[in-house]
Amino acid sequence: MSAHGHVDLGHTVAGWTGTALALLGATGAGLAVCAGWAPGVWLGLGVVLLAGLVTWLLHLAGWGKPSGPRPEAEWDWRVRDTAARTGHADCLGCRAGGPRRAAAAALTPRSAVSLPAGDGDA
Repeated sequence: MSAHGHVDLGHTVAGWTGTALALLGATGAGLAVCAGWAPGVWLGLGVVLLAGLVTWLLHLAGWGKPSGPRPEAEWDWRVRDTAARTGHADCLGCRAGGPRRAAAAALTPRSAVSLPAGDGDA
């Protein structure tokens, strides 16, 4: 059992990749600030922006997760989201993916996931 309890923390390929790239970019920008190297600051910030783009593209490709909790069988970070192909309802990233994806997401009903009592409490 982990320190966070039995919950879906949303670990995905998109999440891990984006976090690693953003960490590298922020570290590079910070080191460039300390060194007084202005082009390095912009380079590091560019890597942070690239992290957001890569995360979004991986989400659209099915390596992210929809909003809300997932069924327990899909908690592993290597599980691909098959619903990402048509888009997720109420997902800003899917709506930004283009008009066809946004229209498909609007027509797709959001699947209800039932949680055991006490798992959704704050």
